[in-house]
Amino acid sequence: MKLISTSRFERLMQAEIYQFMEKPSPEVVKGIFDQYYHAELSLWTEFTKYMKVRSFRRGEIIKDYYKTEKHINILISGSVAHFVSAEGKDVCISLYYENQIFSEYLSFLTQSESAIKTESLENSVIWSISHQDLKALYLKSTKGLLIAKAIADAMFIRKQMEQINLLTLSPIERYVKLLRDRPEILQRTSLKIIASYLGVTAESLSRIRKKVL
Repeated sequence: MKLISTSRFERLMQAEIYQFMEKPSPEVVKGIFDQYYHAELSLWTEFTKYMKVRSFRRGEIIKDYYKTEKHINILISGSVAHFVSAEGKDVCISLYYENQIFSEYLSFLTQSESAIKTESLENSVIWSISHQDLKALYLKSTKGLLIAKAIADAMFIRKQMEQINLLTLSPIERYVKLLRDRPEILQRTSLKIIASYLGVTAESLSRIRKKVL
């Protein structure tokens, strides 16, 4: 039996992962959307025919301030954030990690500029469908209309949950929830961005962390 060196094994694994990421999978897309809208696999098979793979390096802008959102995205690897600019500073309003759907949806629907920036926080791979291709899919068959509903449901549920959490949970409760949902967040996301997302200062976040520990 021929043994494979650790470094070669890692390269082979990375190649397999990269190959998987290079080809959008209906099964993966269905699994992600099922929590919002359950549909037959055939629907997502049609959907993935229009999807493209995009990759971004850490710190790269996916959609800049006062630009128009052109895509609905599924984050396959990495992490992404939405920011608004306030008093000359970037304020984080949303965080996304693997297997989450994201888009600046109002801008996408209206195809108009918006004051939200989308930035890749880590090296990220994204499966995207453009506004033009999604519109073509809508016009092609009734499956397109079902996909439109699935996307709208996913976007609405995510935003509504964020608003409820913001209005009903204290910063410490939101931090605990964030740790519960994404326990690796402290290793992957800077404390500055986490504090911004929670709406607290870095000093307040430090005190919150001490209380939680």
